[in-house]
Amino acid sequence: MGDALAQAIGLLMPLDVRWVAILAYGLGMALLTMAMGNAFAAFPVIAGGIGMPYLVSLHGADPAPMAAIGMLSGYCGTLMTPMAANFNLVPVALLDLTDRNAVIRAQIPTALPLLAANLVLLGLLCFR
Repeated sequence: MGDALAQAIGLLMPLDVRWVAILAYGLGMALLTMAMGNAFAAFPVIAGGIGMPYLVSLHGADPAPMAAIGMLSGYCGTLMTPMAANFNLVPVALLDLTDRNAVIRAQIPTALPLLAANLVLLGLLCFR
């Protein structure tokens, strides 16, 4: 799956440009987590498809901060999706809220700036 993703994204975006690869990795983690509902499921796909071949091998990123910040980017996606039912739908039921997306709507103002900060940190901390 990671190889197929790398080929598809490599055709759409110039991943040989460092900042494009950083955006693809961080935003890819968040978006795939939103689709799957779980950052742990998205991590091996994005890390194997974008992180290792492009950020580490091509651009020389340090894999330890790349992995940690990548997971945190995935968690930003968890805050913004109903697919993460245990975090976003169960509290709605337990609190008997009328708006099904109230928890997600409350978390988006935290998730988006945190995701932006993660992208900056990927650029600052992964490359020396």
